[in-house]
Amino acid sequence: MRSTRRAKIVATLGPASDGQDDIRALFDAGVDVFRLNFSHGAHADHGQVYRMIRRIEREVARPIGVIADLQGPKFRVGTFRGGGTWLQAGAGFVLDMSGEEGDGHRAGLPHAEIFEAASEGDRLLLDDGTIELVIRSKSDGVLGTDVVTGGRLSDRKGVSLPGVVLPVSPLTDKDRADLHFARELGCDWIALSFVQRVEDIRQARAAAGEGAHLLAKIEKPTALARIDEIVEEADAVMVARGDLGVEMPPEEVPSAQKAIVRTARDAGKPVIVATQMLESMVQAPSPTRAEVSDVATAVYDGADAVMLSAETAVGAYPVEAVSIMDRVIRTVEADPHHRKIMGADQRLPLATPADAISAAAHQVANTVGAAVIVTYTTTGSTTLRAARARPAQPILCLTSNLETARRLSLLYGVHGVHTADVRNFAEMVRKAVETAAREGLAGEGELVVITAGVPFGTPGATNILRIAKVEGA
Repeated sequence: MRSTRRAKIVATLGPASDGQDDIRALFDAGVDVFRLNFSHGAHADHGQVYRMIRRIEREVARPIGVIADLQGPKFRVGTFRGGGTWLQAGAGFVLDMSGEEGDGHRAGLPHAEIFEAASEGDRLLLDDGTIELVIRSKSDGVLGTDVVTGGRLSDRKGVSLPGVVLPVSPLTDKDRADLHFARELGCDWIALSFVQRVEDIRQARAAAGEGAHLLAKIEKPTALARIDEIVEEADAVMVARGDLGVEMPPEEVPSAQKAIVRTARDAGKPVIVATQMLESMVQAPSPTRAEVSDVATAVYDGADAVMLSAETAVGAYPVEAVSIMDRVIRTVEADPHHRKIMGADQRLPLATPADAISAAAHQVANTVGAAVIVTYTTTGSTTLRAARARPAQPILCLTSNLETARRLSLLYGVHGVHTADVRNFAEMVRKAVETAAREGLAGEGELVVITAGVPFGTPGATNILRIAKVEGA
């Protein structure tokens, strides 16, 4: 089985889609990578779902990626007498660290980090930004605020401080336990929430241990100020637009999205555009025209993947959501303007021999009209370089490392095949041609462009480019 799409689809699993048949139906509809949301569910549940994915992987003989998405720190108000209260615009409201139940005049906020970082004049957003407060005064353990936008505030609603770097680790005790479990399971990507600075990635890498591949979720505007450093340190990034849209003006989110995608593509790191892409399909069998345009925009921008969250986790039409996203991507990629846009935004190769070979493969494939680019890789670095150029041809990734094949299922244009390593040059060419033909990526008489490294099996040693033809039986 193979996908003819270049951009990939990530789907979140949840109560609406966590059975064996449900997961298989999503895969058949077009999912390349599954996301396990560790904000919900017990380890036993995630472990069971993970094993279902791997059973499907064996059935279809195609590598499937799995993302373990850590919850990250959450800041919430305390509880209220009666379960909630109404805040009126223009009124005063106090937040303090007492453990007492709240009322119409005050509420508990059991987070010392917020009191440490907050200053007079800072904004506080509650309940996903539906309520806005401005800090009028600050004393020991007490914030006096004015209500800018009122509404009903109920128990344990979320709190955020846009533009303020909070002195908090991106990993809570729960995250560390979830991280250890996800690593034991064999999840291919670890998604980090609440990334604010490059040090957060380094801290998580130390906790994750050798071999972990970290995906930084960009959901805090403070991360945008250090996006180059964060992208450089992370292995992949996600544009988490829901949280970005809470903490920054919504009209600024599209340009932020484009900046993050551009930065990731320049660095040759996979980038996912996520959150509310087909949100109406949580309840409706078809999306709005604006949502379709939103998905298309991410594909035109060259994102590696687009992601479904609630649509597939708790929605009434999970398979339909995947099918429509698949159709949108295919339609965009068939548009001649798509290739023109990609070509106009071409990345210059980095100044290394391996990058020079990958850039040359792209140019040669276009010049000779090759059907496919074949990369041999152990760690995935050769295939990452090939995908960075966003070639018109599919990229057939041959690797002896199953974990690498799974991880690269997130990558633009990549069709991964797990296969034994080659021993010599002749075997390299033969296997590349035979596999391209068997996987339906090249037909008789068509050319394939092959990149590899000698000595074979040496990570990061891409130094060969070869053109070969698919011969008849």
